[in-house]
Amino acid sequence: MTDALGTGLILSAPASGSGKTTITLGLLRALSRRGMAVRGAKSGPDYIDPRFHEAACGTACFNLDAWAMSQPRLTAIAACPGLLLIEGAMGLFDGAPPDGKGATADLARHLGLPVVMIIDASHMAQSVAPLVAGFANFSPLTRVVGVILNKVRSPRHELMLRRAIAPLGLPVLGAVHRAPGLHHPSRHLGLVQASERTDLDAYIDRAADVVEQAVDLDQLLALAASLPTAQNCPRVPPPAQSIAIASDAAFAFAYPHLLADWRAQGAQISTFSPLADDPPQAADLIFLPGGYPELYAGQLAASQRFLYGIRNASQTSDIYGECGGYMTLGQGLVDADGQRHQMVGLLDLETSFAKRKLSLGYRRLSATAGPFPGKHMGHEFHYATTLMAKGEPLFSAQDAEGTELPPMGLVRGRVAGSFAHIIQPVLPLP
Repeated sequence: MTDALGTGLILSAPASGSGKTTITLGLLRALSRRGMAVRGAKSGPDYIDPRFHEAACGTACFNLDAWAMSQPRLTAIAACPGLLLIEGAMGLFDGAPPDGKGATADLARHLGLPVVMIIDASHMAQSVAPLVAGFANFSPLTRVVGVILNKVRSPRHELMLRRAIAPLGLPVLGAVHRAPGLHHPSRHLGLVQASERTDLDAYIDRAADVVEQAVDLDQLLALAASLPTAQNCPRVPPPAQSIAIASDAAFAFAYPHLLADWRAQGAQISTFSPLADDPPQAADLIFLPGGYPELYAGQLAASQRFLYGIRNASQTSDIYGECGGYMTLGQGLVDADGQRHQMVGLLDLETSFAKRKLSLGYRRLSATAGPFPGKHMGHEFHYATTLMAKGEPLFSAQDAEGTELPPMGLVRGRVAGSFAHIIQPVLPLP
């Protein structure tokens, strides 16, 4: 197969840290260099990896979330010409409690796509065989069709691994040896953002060179399966007719599928950069997405045009903050060094990173106020500690198992926000 039309393949692993992102980026760039139509997608609620996918192949990358999205929604987002390479999240069967809903395996079942396992073989030899066999045979609903060995130490090590896997009847599509220049730095929410790497193209080219040499691309492409026919699914209505969205290294966590739906239904979307001290353009709704305001708290506190613009806009516009944006709308933010920085001050909220505390999980949300009334599927992922939060809560919330959680967020007049990221409103099925 030299060019794929409407086909897909899922790249997964036994666990996080196996090298899925690096190999996915290498494959996307290597296939793009062949002149193929190829697009990346990411399983689950992830904002960072998709921006790397876009840089690798030059095509927009969307999230496919089997916990939050219906099957019609998944098929509508996945539909595309050419080849769709989906990078899994965590391990293949890791999803929300109690039954792993939303795992990469769950997404593979919804889309009917085969899975290629990426195995970190750096600390094993013959033991790779029962590991691979276990994942390949664990569920009849998941079709594992091949293996890519990663972090292989030497030609002798590769031979041992290949001989161990051979009796399983699964093809080893390649063996990626340890190589300099492929390490990617991380921070508390995952990889350092694509926009922060000045050597991004060189890094992806290096990954592509290594992967192209190590992986049989033609054999990989031959394993791709047809994407399912896109089912009719209603688009998400925009929360306002005109929307100004903060967009820079501090506010980068906005879901492309929501923005695409809003645009498709006529919303006028503009962007501005708080880090460049830009005030928001006049709009019905000003949206501050999540990101890393804690890394830029001093710069934000000194951005007087931005701060004044937001405060002034609250008289005439709705203002909404998600996670990092929510913290920025508060009174103050304490950074990891214990220094407090004055924020916008439109919500009675104080947050801190001096003592980090992980809050993580899917959320079922319901609101009667704010720009997103109704029921929504979302997630929470942050390390901030709330020092003070006074006022009317924005959302009632449940976790993935339906357990009631404390109310989330705050709403004060036309200003609202919470730590939750909205993935998808609960829409009626067609």
